[in-house]
Amino acid sequence: MNIEELRTYCLSFPAVTEDIKWGADLCFCVGEKMFCVTGVDGGYGMTFKVRDDEFDELCETEFFQPAAYVGRYKWVTFRSPEARAAFSDKELKRYIKQSYELIRDKLPKKKRKVIGLG
Repeated sequence: MNIEELRTYCLSFPAVTEDIKWGADLCFCVGEKMFCVTGVDGGYGMTFKVRDDEFDELCETEFFQPAAYVGRYKWVTFRSPEARAAFSDKELKRYIKQSYELIRDKLPKKKRKVIGLG
């Protein structure tokens, strides 16, 4: 999945915005909360939230490691370009959608209503 395909996919979810943070990170957000972060250069780096029960399991693989600064909140990032390449677009989309849903579902009801999510 290239950067344009990622943008198209992430922006297809309801109430998603995108922003450049820290000078070079493309961040996809729902309700001003990030759910997926990648480099604007489209490199292998990608960070997203996973379920609590799968975090340790994923971080024990050769593919993922806890994400810098947000690992304690169950965010993971790919270890290398080879790790990223080992995942099909279908698998990656599943993780991105799951991250979106995890973040969206934690938004306060008032915020959800303001952004059109009920």
